[in-house]
Amino acid sequence: MKFFAKKIAALLFTMFLVSILTFIAFNLIPGDPVQLMLGTNATPQSLAEMRSQLGLDRSLPERYAAWAVGLLHGDMGTSIQYSRPVSSLLWERLPVTAWLAVLSLLLIFLCSVPVGILSARTNGTPVGKFLDSLTMLNLSLPGYFFGILFVWVFGVLLRCFVPGGYVDWREDFGGFLRFLFFPAAAVAVPNIATAAKFLRSSVLAELDCDYVRTALGKGCGRSAILYKHILKNASIPVITLFGMMTAEVFSGSIIVEQVFSLPGIGRLLISSVSARDFPLIESLVVYIAFFVVVANFLADVLIRCVDPRMREKA
Repeated sequence: MKFFAKKIAALLFTMFLVSILTFIAFNLIPGDPVQLMLGTNATPQSLAEMRSQLGLDRSLPERYAAWAVGLLHGDMGTSIQYSRPVSSLLWERLPVTAWLAVLSLLLIFLCSVPVGILSARTNGTPVGKFLDSLTMLNLSLPGYFFGILFVWVFGVLLRCFVPGGYVDWREDFGGFLRFLFFPAAAVAVPNIATAAKFLRSSVLAELDCDYVRTALGKGCGRSAILYKHILKNASIPVITLFGMMTAEVFSGSIIVEQVFSLPGIGRLLISSVSARDFPLIESLVVYIAFFVVVANFLADVLIRCVDPRMREKA
């Protein structure tokens, strides 16, 4: 119980710091959202009235306190750009980004584990060298490059999907998932290379441990040792990497959503930054931070379940 209490306390404290830093940072950057709303021909009186209506005439601590209290009660404020509740905008775009992240993480797991194991088993052979070269190539290219490449190859040349032809999940969920496959693959490919390389290194490090030599001396087969013993120990740092990779998936999806014209959180965040829509920006950043912190919390819990040594230290 102490372990979970400490982790939850750290999670709450992290979210508290994120909310403060986010609020201060976006309220100190240059730009007047009221001026952007009313235009350059607005009179000083109309500007002052709009600032008072939006609560921008109050001090920074007062605005943060009002925003934080509202956030705890589920009231994220009203978007300056869209003149709609931030919560409604968020729930409207959330399924797109959430499913994109889920599909990306699923592709990362399904592809990186066999590639990492194969790369470790064929280490030093032509197959292993080819996989290492392919991994380094994927690591050196960003997700949005693969997005552009997939649009050109699979959208324009092979016509596997219609570029920009987004299918709403409420109208055709199957078509929605099919359209999301290529954006998810664009986000996943660089992360597949990272996870596969990490798993390969972990497996190779475990191969030099004493328990492997002992098992070989007892006559155990290499495949049995790999899948019954080595993978369990090698997966511990990889689980940590997957928790950290959640942030990469969300940050990578922001640009990929632009490439595939997906109406998700990423496009909403970019438009809100350009419009200085502070209530919307702050809520989106806190939302992304929340998912990243929760993912790392779940990774720590999973490591504790996999590794009995962690339970003994707690």
